[in-house]
Amino acid sequence: MSIGLLSLIIFGALVLLLLLGVPIAFSLLAVSAVGIFFVWGPRGLMALYNSAYGEGTSFLLLAIPLFVLMANVLKFSGLADELYEIVHRWMGGLRGGLAMGTVVICAIFAAMAGISSVATVSMGLIALPAMLDRRYDRVMAVGCINAGGALGILIPPSIIMILYGSMAEVSIGQLFAGGILPGILMSAIFIIYIGVRCWINPALAPAIEERYTMVQKLASLKGIILPVALVVLVLGVIYTGVATPTEAAAVGAGGAILTAALHRELTWDRLRQASMETLHLSAMIFWIIIGAVTFTNFLAFVGIQDMVQQWVVGLEVNRWIIMLCMQSVFFVLGMFLDPAGIILLTTPIFVPIITQLGFDPLWFGVLFTINMEMAYITPPFGFNLFILKGVVPSAISMADIYRSVAPFVILQAICLGVVMLWPELALYLPSLMAGQ
Repeated sequence: MSIGLLSLIIFGALVLLLLLGVPIAFSLLAVSAVGIFFVWGPRGLMALYNSAYGEGTSFLLLAIPLFVLMANVLKFSGLADELYEIVHRWMGGLRGGLAMGTVVICAIFAAMAGISSVATVSMGLIALPAMLDRRYDRVMAVGCINAGGALGILIPPSIIMILYGSMAEVSIGQLFAGGILPGILMSAIFIIYIGVRCWINPALAPAIEERYTMVQKLASLKGIILPVALVVLVLGVIYTGVATPTEAAAVGAGGAILTAALHRELTWDRLRQASMETLHLSAMIFWIIIGAVTFTNFLAFVGIQDMVQQWVVGLEVNRWIIMLCMQSVFFVLGMFLDPAGIILLTTPIFVPIITQLGFDPLWFGVLFTINMEMAYITPPFGFNLFILKGVVPSAISMADIYRSVAPFVILQAICLGVVMLWPELALYLPSLMAGQ
């Protein structure tokens, strides 16, 4: 059988399973198992075991459950309440101040948690009711939470970056550093957009009537101490080379537990719930990893990867056209598939291509992460959209949530374009830690 025909059969079967609703991890495993059995017979199925064992025992990927545990503990740590009180006192008097402050809090949580759900859930429960009570437009209020929550995969630490780094063999620490400036840029774009739009139309987000003295404002700043300390602790040990990302994740998880204890929010029931949620999410991620690695190994063994790479590199088009096509593929896949599955499925094929074309794989990883941030809020299956629907009042429909993200997806695309045009935004800070 020719490689071309085999490729059509493999990807056709994969698409069919996904359309039937089979989870992506088991779709990849099923196609791989059948393909391996067909090509090599029963003995070839040992490749499934080897892939599962090799990925499941990776020290680098141990950072994933640790960062997930850190995020789940931060949900009940009390930090979100303190940070929102700071925003309320310092920015509430501005038009759109609470919405802009919500983005700031989401950025801070992104620098602590590594996943988007923490900020999305916390702000959905704390910030959204406060904004609605103060006559904020509900679409604006929901939109800033959706977009701000998605910052969790771009501003380090980021589980998506850990997955990309492990697949592309790029330094996780340098990837984390590469996400800082784009993350700040995107946060700033969101804040500027909210501020300008509310200045043009004050009815969208009126200034609050409460006023606070400078003493009251300064007193609220004590709530920033623990978040800043946790960010410095986790990221600082990585950037200075004191600890690996996995070791830093363990430090972060311990710091989150200590933070919850200091706020008197730590109970056995909450710790057990956080541990169970960590187990469920980590198991899902590792099944996706095992399925994707098995699938890509199978593609490599039968020569499909080499065929695709040679065909793409041999195209007589400008290399930037290929880059734009890849970003378009990411965007379309992000509307329907889980970002972890997308990165594990496409990285083994795309990274060798962009490397041969002369692009930096570290920079490409940051671009991919920005694109996946768009995926988190892009209908119809954006992850954050459904998380937020679970915590918003019943008066806010799914249609409201879908409408709220449209301008923010455009802003994310603008940020993606800026980082594509000026790669230094993603490469400058990593260049300062070239020894890692």
